[in-house]
Amino acid sequence: MNTPTPSLSEQLILTLEHYFATLEEQQACNLHEMVISQVEKPLIEFVLTRTAGNQSKTADMLGINRNTLRKKILHYNIVIESL
Repeated sequence: MNTPTPSLSEQLILTLEHYFATLEEQQACNLHEMVISQVEKPLIEFVLTRTAGNQSKTADMLGINRNTLRKKILHYNIVIESL
């Protein structure tokens, strides 16, 4: 019997539950920034790979402006030639 694959939001909740369970007595801080930075770079890299490095197609697929994509590529030090 096939178990359905959890949705992306369900996966995020499971990951956050694990994260909070392993914090012990530490306080979570900058959670939004941490999650975005952990998800955004691999998302951009994945879509760039799917579009063979085409930044216009990647920006369209992500629903962002191409200039915004370029800023994020620089911010995350993404090297397109090696994708």
